[in-house]
Amino acid sequence: MKPEPNQYVMENDIIKKWGTILRECNQVNPELYTKYEVKRGLRDISGRGVMAGLTRIGEVHSYIIDEGEMIPVPGKLLYRGIDISDLIDGFKKDGRFGFEETCYLLLLGNLPKKEQLREFEEILAGYRKLPDNFIRDTILNAPSKDMMNVLARSVLLLYCYDDCPDDTSIPNVLRQSLQLIARFPLLAVYGYQAYAHYHGNKSLIIHSPDPALSTAENILHMLRPDNKFTRLEAELLDMALVLHAEHGGGNNSSFTTHVVTSSGTDTYSAIAAALGSLKGPRHGGANIKVVQMLRDMKKNITDWTSDTKIAQYLSKLLNRQAFDKAGLIYGIGHAVYSVSDPRAIIFKEHVEKLAESKGKKDEFELLSRIERLAPEVIASERKMYKGVSANVDFYSGFVYEMLGIPEELFTPLFAIARIAGWCAHRIEELVNNGKVIRPAYKCVEPRRSYIDISNR
Repeated sequence: MKPEPNQYVMENDIIKKWGTILRECNQVNPELYTKYEVKRGLRDISGRGVMAGLTRIGEVHSYIIDEGEMIPVPGKLLYRGIDISDLIDGFKKDGRFGFEETCYLLLLGNLPKKEQLREFEEILAGYRKLPDNFIRDTILNAPSKDMMNVLARSVLLLYCYDDCPDDTSIPNVLRQSLQLIARFPLLAVYGYQAYAHYHGNKSLIIHSPDPALSTAENILHMLRPDNKFTRLEAELLDMALVLHAEHGGGNNSSFTTHVVTSSGTDTYSAIAAALGSLKGPRHGGANIKVVQMLRDMKKNITDWTSDTKIAQYLSKLLNRQAFDKAGLIYGIGHAVYSVSDPRAIIFKEHVEKLAESKGKKDEFELLSRIERLAPEVIASERKMYKGVSANVDFYSGFVYEMLGIPEELFTPLFAIARIAGWCAHRIEELVNNGKVIRPAYKCVEPRRSYIDISNR
């Protein structure tokens, strides 16, 4: 959804005129990208990414190469070489929450033993607090309508409370990373409570975290006025955090972390930059769009069980005749995965149980039909260079809505999970001491002579 035009800009005729000039002087002829073989988005037309670095943290596997040909395969996501499905099966079999174990794995490279996990959880619990007066002076004193801006501003201000903010030694950066992982849920939830109070006229409720609870449990504990939640609710939120914690070094926000870290800057600046990247609707905001799209579908599709009516609506979406008229079916398709997104498959297996407990089975079945029909509709109406399938955003927004989590916190929840991956990638960049990341840009502006101001 495009933001509303700024009235101060629109009322200024000079700035409006300059806006037209800016478009003219910055527009690059699209044919030049082909002529100079520019990989826009650092990806080629087949979807393969330009090799920009090496990582040991996360692997996104979506194709194999056979005799020089790229062949799509069912997607796999691996954290430190371990399949995400095996990781989730492991802690679910033991009846444990898994996000803390996942953070340990991403940061320290191996699965923790019982005692190591206990120590790690105790350290996070000890860091799950904010500096004195931080809530009053930073969060409550200047509430924002955007929680991602609250997170970014809060992270930058935490620099001021750190005795060694610019120390980039690995032990110090690890300490900063653990503190940020522990504090992100507080920053997001308290930021929302301030927003709901000052901009929504709701009661201001600030619950302290419970050191005996997991990250997922604490989010629900702090967010809900009565602190109450079910085990199933916490398990689904925990799984969402695990599935969003890492996605390789090439996703926009993790790559941003590498780029900014390579300049030698501090942890808070690097993570604030990653937050700015994730805030963008092309990266972190898709789950909100899925929920909004589903609401529009429920109002406009008269029979949720009819494949024909659903397909007709999907066709209208693609032809910019429905919902936000952007020409997109939100939650369908991914920059890397084509046959399947493993996160969506894992999530779907558990979402149905929550939907049944919330009386939302009909909506879950509607989503399932959309997931099945959307690739067929897209294939019939668009020229595709690779297949499309449902991505994790297709179900995550539905889960958050069932958990009663406000839309303003959908993308911050993504950040609460991904901070683990960002910190791991920052440490990896520092350990390998690579060059400052600076890709090539070719200037295509014709050269001109300077003209004296009296002759212009």
